[in-house]
Formats: sequence, C-alpha cells, structure tokens
Amino acid sequence: MKRFLLSCLVLVQSAVAEPPTPNDQARFLAGLPQDGSPLANLAARGEFNSHAKELDAVWADAEERQLRPIREWAPLGLPEAVSDTNPLLYVFSGPDFLHAHTFFPNASTYVLAAVEPVGLPPDVTKLSEGELGASLRNLRNTLNASLSFSFFITADMKKDLQATKLTGTLPVLYVFLARCGCQIQNVENIWLDAEGKVLTDKETKTPGARITFLGAKGQQQTLYYFSTNIASWALKQDASFLRFCDGLGMMNGFTKSASYLMHLSEFTTIRDYLLTHCHTMTQDDSGIPWRDFPRESWDVKAFGWYPGPIALFKQHNQPDLAEYYRTNEVPVIPFGIGYQWRPKHSTLIYGVSKTMVRKAIPVLVEPAAQR
Repeated sequence: MKRFLLSCLVLVQSAVAEPPTPNDQARFLAGLPQDGSPLANLAARGEFNSHAKELDAVWADAEERQLRPIREWAPLGLPEAVSDTNPLLYVFSGPDFLHAHTFFPNASTYVLAAVEPVGLPPDVTKLSEGELGASLRNLRNTLNASLSFSFFITADMKKDLQATKLTGTLPVLYVFLARCGCQIQNVENIWLDAEGKVLTDKETKTPGARITFLGAKGQQQTLYYFSTNIASWALKQDASFLRFCDGLGMMNGFTKSASYLMHLSEFTTIRDYLLTHCHTMTQDDSGIPWRDFPRESWDVKAFGWYPGPIALFKQHNQPDLAEYYRTNEVPVIPFGIGYQWRPKHSTLIYGVSKTMVRKAIPVLVEPAAQR
C-alpha cells in the first residue's frame, strides 16, 4: 500500500511539475549547473556530465585567450560603439551572438543575419537516450570551432546543425546566451513581410527568431536572427530584411570572417547599406574593403596586424591596407579575431561615420500587447 501511495505521489508531482523554460533549456545545452532545474534528473545522466565538462574546458580556454581580453580592450579601443545602446547589425554572422555580445554588451537589440536555418526552439526532454548524447556531441562540434578559432566553419556547421533533432541555429544561440550570463525570457519563430514587419503567424521567405532576454547586468535586450540571402540579386527580389533594418534607426555595424563577400560585385548592396545606415563599423579585413570606406564621410583606423588573407582567400589581399600598416604606428590588440585568429596575426578595422545618421523611426513590429 505504501509503495502504491508513493507511486501515486510521484505521478501527481510529475503532472503538476512546471515544464522547462527556454532559459532552463539554454542552461542545460550550455552545460551549466542544474540545481533546482526541471531538467536536473536529465542532467544526472553521463551524457550531460561529459558535455558540461568538455564545454567548461573549451570555454575557459576561450575566456582566457580571447573573450576577457576583448572585454577589457573594447571600451578603450571602440568607445563610441561599446558604450552605445543603439542596435547592432551583424551580417554574415551565423549564430555568433558570442562575439557580438562580447564586443558590444550594451546594445539594446542584436540583429544577426546569415544563411544558416533558424530551426525550432530546442527541447531536450523530447530526445531519446541515444539521441541526447549524439545531439550534445554535435552541438559541441559546432561550438568548438567558434570558441577555438573565433569563427564557424560553414560546411561543418551545416552538417552538425542538421544531424540531430537539435537543428538550426537556435541551440547555438541558446548556449551563447546562457554562457554570457543572460537570462532568456521568451523565444519566438518569426517571419518578415515585404515591408519588413514582423509576423508571428504567417510564414514568408524570410524566417527568423526573436529572443528577449535580460543581460548580465539585468537590462532588457532583444536578439533577432534571420536566415536570409543578402546577395545583391536576392535583396533586389526581396528587400524585407533591409526594410526591417530601416526601422531600427541609428545602428552600429559589425562583421568578421565574412568570406570577403563584400569584396565582390554581388554584395555591393549590403556593403553600401552598412556605409549609409551605420554610425560605426567594426570588422576584420574580410568585411568592407579598406578602399571602399569613403574618407570624406568616414574616419577609419586599424588595429593589430595585417598579414594578409589566409591561403583560401589569397585573391583578396589589400595592398592599400598593407600600406596603411607599413606607414602608420598601428596599436596592437591583445586577442585574435577572424580567419587570422592567432595572437599577433589579426586585423581589426574600426570606422566612425562623420555624417549625421538619420533619425530613428519606429521598428516595424506589432505592439507587445498583441504578441
């Protein structure tokens, strides 16, 4: 009889237990302590313990080698951008919230855009025993490249993000948010209509995700990720992403490890958009070409070193940028960034617009009361 009553009690407790929140899911995927979490029982399994141990190690290395030096240097090297609460636009980003937040922790809104799929909000409770270990392992594979080299390897990421039920960029975004000390409040799959207005109930050609969260200091912030093609021909056919960005008002721009796409004629539209819509632009040498910053309207300087592109992109060497480094006393940076990720090999370019940036206009999203 006692055993029967105990079984009933367990069933009742299970029935009334609160389901894990997105923040619970994020902390689990990030391998963080699960004391008091609805996922504590799942975290007691060996797969989670291995996941947490391996992530702790690679994160500690990235923190010491790159993240802490960036946080300490950025307020001195990029003062206009780092202290600014205006939105940050990060193109060719993949799910790299980590570097966006490390460089720009005070942005009210982060807008990331890349071709990788969004996926659905992850739910680890729906993974079978065999699926959990494989899913966490693939997630670590994706994270390891970014944490070790500061960039995602696109082909490997595509394979890893499709290999298990933890699909798309959302699992990676969850990990970075949790490990950056942010608390997720709400997650939505969204889409953009032709005018750039956010939709939550109708699918379009431009899918995305909206994550609201509290930053490490308790401030309200929002992260948007859009899966979209921003080649000039694609933006001519569907400009919904640019129309959404129009609604953000004054922005800061950021990009790195961008495959030198804006060096090509097929990506001049997004290049020109950044130059005419951002107050600052922070990038490595794979972003906007050094020659394409109009000096009459931009103050541009560089930090670090310029060893030239890696062999894969050797055709995008920039002699004018090399000359700048040769003829100027360029301040060093205490971290690596981009494809040349090793210390004393990285290039960082920082531009500040001299012209008056247009006034902010309301972001085209539905009122909070209607969400």
